[in-house]
Amino acid sequence: MKRLLALVYVVLLVACSDSSQVSLSRDATIIAFGDSLTVSLGAKNTTYPQHLAQLTGLEVIASGVSGEQTQGGLARLEAALEANPADALVLLEGGNDFLRNQPMNVVKANLGAMIALAQQRGLQVILVAVPQKSLFLSDAPIYQELAEQYRVVLVADTLSELLADNEFKSDQIHLNDQGYIRLAEAIAQKIVVR
Repeated sequence: MKRLLALVYVVLLVACSDSSQVSLSRDATIIAFGDSLTVSLGAKNTTYPQHLAQLTGLEVIASGVSGEQTQGGLARLEAALEANPADALVLLEGGNDFLRNQPMNVVKANLGAMIALAQQRGLQVILVAVPQKSLFLSDAPIYQELAEQYRVVLVADTLSELLADNEFKSDQIHLNDQGYIRLAEAIAQKIVVR
């Protein structure tokens, strides 16, 4: 019985730790993949990938396309991963889909396919939740569902909170320098460099 309890404890410990942080070596590379938020549209002095690189001491490759929807992201992800071998993927997509009223199940399927593609290549994934289109900004529930389904690290509530505060945004859908710094800090908290 003690052996069984010890085994259950270890399994639960591993299950809980798997989805809270990614562990990367000091020579690891991260690819920051997404839309205009990855491009850091609205910033004047820094981008979130640049700041993430400073915070972690890791190489961070920015691969963002302004205006991109998840269908476009899915179409270009494989080539981006091929061109930029990496150990981890920060995935920040979906906002443009929500702005254009794309069906939530389609957005979820595209994001899921991107996560699966990265995992098949051995990358750890950090998924950044994007707010859904509504009167009060809150994360679209599909991000939590995807994090649980694919057992990936989730950066929850950060974008919703930043975009709800005029101090951190350059317009209604983009952050300013301080906002992108805060975003990078939230992502960096999910990374352990060993």
